[in-house]
Amino acid sequence: MSAVLPANASAAPADDAARADARLAWAREASGDAALTLERASMDAGFRSYWRGEANGLSRIVMDSPPDLEDVRPWLRIRDLLELHRVRVPHVRARDVASGFLLLEDLGGETCLQALDSLDADALMDAAFEQLLRLQAIAPPDDLPAFDAAMLRRELALFDDWFLGRHLGVTLSDAERADWESVQAHLVEAMLAQPQVLVHRDFMLRNLMPVEGGVAVLDFQDAVTGPIAYDVACLLRDAFYSWPAAQADAWLAQYHARAQASGLPLPALAQFAHDAALTGVQRHLKVMGIFARLHHRDGKPKYLADAPRFLAYLDAAVPLDPALAPLGALLDRHVRPRLAAD
Repeated sequence: MSAVLPANASAAPADDAARADARLAWAREASGDAALTLERASMDAGFRSYWRGEANGLSRIVMDSPPDLEDVRPWLRIRDLLELHRVRVPHVRARDVASGFLLLEDLGGETCLQALDSLDADALMDAAFEQLLRLQAIAPPDDLPAFDAAMLRRELALFDDWFLGRHLGVTLSDAERADWESVQAHLVEAMLAQPQVLVHRDFMLRNLMPVEGGVAVLDFQDAVTGPIAYDVACLLRDAFYSWPAAQADAWLAQYHARAQASGLPLPALAQFAHDAALTGVQRHLKVMGIFARLHHRDGKPKYLADAPRFLAYLDAAVPLDPALAPLGALLDRHVRPRLAAD
């Protein structure tokens, strides 16, 4: 697994000695190596943690998900579903669901984001599309959460509450509030109108691992049923790396052609590109809110350094749809001057 903390990671509690002893004892038994030792590999959001050790000459990862704090079954359920349909995910070598321990293959210490300089961009995108198309071909389970209007609006509220309100100290006027409401309604309507498929929700470079034959997919536990353009918008308008716009547009066309050939229910390319742009707007606004929350609530200021990236993404998307003009005005009035000053 990755040694990188996810963008929304929170510090895990101090490792309890009894839990550490139980984890090591289980890992030695599960791996068949009584001499195995473990070192911290990474922390996940919440209370899940990852530990690396060598067992019988092979590097392994132990996922520790204390059952009273973070049930491992949702992660396992999505992982097993994806693997069943040939999506490349971490292999599970042993599992103790009741205790919250998993023994996983070790995919290495670098994500695709970290290893980007050593990767061929076209080959990387080809491999990412292959995994994404397999994921999107899976019929979402009936009880999977839906990326519905309520969820979309909760995410958009993060921008209003945390980025505008808490970070910039902005209180919208009644007219601005009405404009913001119209933008939200437009984005939600556009996203709900798209074909609905299985959505990873964070399909981007730091959640892909370079492996032999392509890439492996991580951080899939929050999968939902949602708009078909969402994951490709995440990938091509990455939260932590900006591809040249022309290159991203060319890749979007390649994805569209492959998705249509695979039988996915996509509209014509022009409409799909518009859908992806609007979907990206919703996501960019959400992430700006999350990054502000990480700064002000969680004491993690470094993420806000990426705010100009999202403003650039929004600047490219807003002119594509007249209904987004009020958002452009709001950004001009309240966001752009502050970022320029910072």
